[in-house]
Amino acid sequence: MSNYDFIIIGGGPAGLTAAIFGARARLKTLVINKGSIGGMAHTTREIVNYPGYGQTSGPQLMLDFKKHAEKFGAQFIKDEVVEVDFLQDEKLIKTKKGKEFTAKAVILGCGTQPRLLNIPGEIRLRGSGVAYCATCDAEFFEGEDVVVIGSGDQAIEEGMYIAKFAKKVTVIVLHDEGILDCNKISAEKAFNNEKMKFIWNSTIEEVLGDSNVEGVKIKNIKTGESTKLACQGVFFFVGMIPSTSFLENSGIEMDQKGYIPVDKSMETNIEGIYAVGDNRVKYLRQVVSAAGDGATAAVAAERYIEELNDFKKNVVEKENVILLFFSPMIEESLAFNTVLEKVVSENGYNYKIVRVDISRKKMLAEKYGVEETPSAIVLNKGVIIKGLNCVIDEVKLKSQLEI
Repeated sequence: MSNYDFIIIGGGPAGLTAAIFGARARLKTLVINKGSIGGMAHTTREIVNYPGYGQTSGPQLMLDFKKHAEKFGAQFIKDEVVEVDFLQDEKLIKTKKGKEFTAKAVILGCGTQPRLLNIPGEIRLRGSGVAYCATCDAEFFEGEDVVVIGSGDQAIEEGMYIAKFAKKVTVIVLHDEGILDCNKISAEKAFNNEKMKFIWNSTIEEVLGDSNVEGVKIKNIKTGESTKLACQGVFFFVGMIPSTSFLENSGIEMDQKGYIPVDKSMETNIEGIYAVGDNRVKYLRQVVSAAGDGATAAVAAERYIEELNDFKKNVVEKENVILLFFSPMIEESLAFNTVLEKVVSENGYNYKIVRVDISRKKMLAEKYGVEETPSAIVLNKGVIIKGLNCVIDEVKLKSQLEI
């Protein structure tokens, strides 16, 4: 079993940025990635909106990210995480190849996958006319004919964005004429957009082309008739799937779609576990926003690890420690803190008081069985000696500390 300060699951722009920040902070950093480095960004043939890069390809930009991380000492392995245990101080990660790793903190940057129709040509021409993100790729189809697959909010709204660049956008819709799955406002705007056309009661059978998209084969689901339509781009908007299925029994909170909610530091509901990039609940899914996520999570993880190390040094390895759990929002909790400090100081007791904000350290509170504040326990090298009755009475408190 190999031990690390923190492990990043996923090698997309968020995970790679986290690796840069983590390794630069002299933390032993590992990136576990099952696919191509860069995730969805790897499939983007041109990127022109990443700061400092006038024009580059997705694979090249992601390679630059990886090299930057490696320069600072980050390690990479190609494997798939299949099982995790995040409920211990040392987080356990198991991979498909049978390897086991532990880490003090874990960053989840496993991204999303477009829901595939698995029709001929779709995967083969991905990145060569087949795309899944309008804000990433729409401008590369300026003045060209584009086909959009889907009729939900994402498909119609992204289709209108594509129409700003394309000569014509043809939307393939399963339903009868006039029926879309998107909201009414977007539907009205799309119908009034002169560049947007609709083919009803139809589905796509094949993406045509050798090295680049040249057209699509469309089937009318009512008549069974198949026709060909020339185009230079095909955008699939039939849904994205977060790659978080391996977290189902981990205790990590996820929404109904499998996306992970986080706080401002990218931390999940479990301390020391962070989610970044496309697999978290967020507004914008772009390389630049993913990089921001990775930087934030890495800095937060670094501070979390520092706190763990300090706790070990100042609590677990020390004698006569009073671990005081308090809440800054509860007056009684603050009052007891004042009384405890006074009694220990004025009577010369050889106790070190270590304060723990229970709102920030829920797992630590659970570890010591603390459910309310104020609560205080006496430890000797990490072993619980006794609990204190947290009364706001100096005499009673003094009698407890003398025993």
